[in-house]
Amino acid sequence: MLIDSHCHLDFPELAGDEAGVLARARTAGVAGMLTIGTRLDQFDKVRAIAERHENIWCSVGVHPHEAKEEGQRTPDRLVEATRHPKVIGIGETGLDFYYEHSPREEQAGSFRAHIAAARQTGLPLIVHTRDADRETGDILEEEYAKGAFPGLIHCFSSGAEVAHRALALGLYISISGIVTFKAADSLRAVVRDIPLERLLVETDAPYLAPVPKRGKTNEPAFVAHTAAKVAELKGVGVAELEAATTDNFFRLFAKAERLRCG
Repeated sequence: MLIDSHCHLDFPELAGDEAGVLARARTAGVAGMLTIGTRLDQFDKVRAIAERHENIWCSVGVHPHEAKEEGQRTPDRLVEATRHPKVIGIGETGLDFYYEHSPREEQAGSFRAHIAAARQTGLPLIVHTRDADRETGDILEEEYAKGAFPGLIHCFSSGAEVAHRALALGLYISISGIVTFKAADSLRAVVRDIPLERLLVETDAPYLAPVPKRGKTNEPAFVAHTAAKVAELKGVGVAELEAATTDNFFRLFAKAERLRCG
């Protein structure tokens, strides 16, 4: 049994074939999915997908790309949304200095508001970081000093220092299809050293389809390819990797009811 810990089922590439996407996921052994909020003005659509399916949960958040328009200065709206039983995480949030679609200060302010929501609710923080490793680590450590919160680095593609800083705060690390890419040797080296009990797997669908599906629209079924590569890197069987990452998901996202995934 696998869990896709991060996908975007509301995005047009997947939403147009919801039944097919979910059927193919079941066939591939994917028993549950977490579909991610990126804008509050689209949150109703994300939540509706989770409401329609017993084995799908959702998060609420504002992606750093959207911080200019929707960045949160307080945790209030995020906390309010978490009262729904299917909302099990806060984010995705964080810093993206690669595209810089939003000013850095607004990204950071919204990031801190999301952290406050995670601290207040006890729900995991879902962190996006790109070309902002030092700044992301600094904010996480500064905020953690104010009070603990659970969370994970999603779609991890950073270096060993980010992994060490995140793990030291008790955060988990989620691995996407990037780990299968030809040029990802440095990432694979980091993944080998991350404790198995702190790893999750994800697709980030519809993006970043893993080998051998490169070039296709990514979907939750393809998380099986990522899981197989991570198992190889960790030197464990695929079944052990699946069991461990599923246990880790439900330990971190404790609000999700495990029985819904069988």
